[in-house]
Amino acid sequence: MNKKSEIKIQVEVDENNIPENLHWTARDGGVANEKAKAMLLSIWDSKAQETLRIDLWTKDMPVDEMKVFFHQTLVAMSDTFYRATDDQKMMETMKDFCDYFADKLELKKN
Repeated sequence: MNKKSEIKIQVEVDENNIPENLHWTARDGGVANEKAKAMLLSIWDSKAQETLRIDLWTKDMPVDEMKVFFHQTLVAMSDTFYRATDDQKMMETMKDFCDYFADKLELKKN
């Protein structure tokens, strides 16, 4: 019998449906009702051959943190792409873009 695992995301919105609070739980990962300020979720729909997305961030997510969040997400996607495809050349190209992205946003620490 297969084991099931559950990830829960709770979104609290204001009167205009703007997220005010995000919390997530992943019991198998030791996470219980942890606060977050942003999330990006992509799900592959194989029937439609398209990506479904949920991109949320709270009102109080600072722009400077959002830039770091995006950079770290792009780096992680490069690593995941390599693990999924074993395409080192494209992973290196993606990492080059990540370096360019960080440079242009002045995210690199001296």
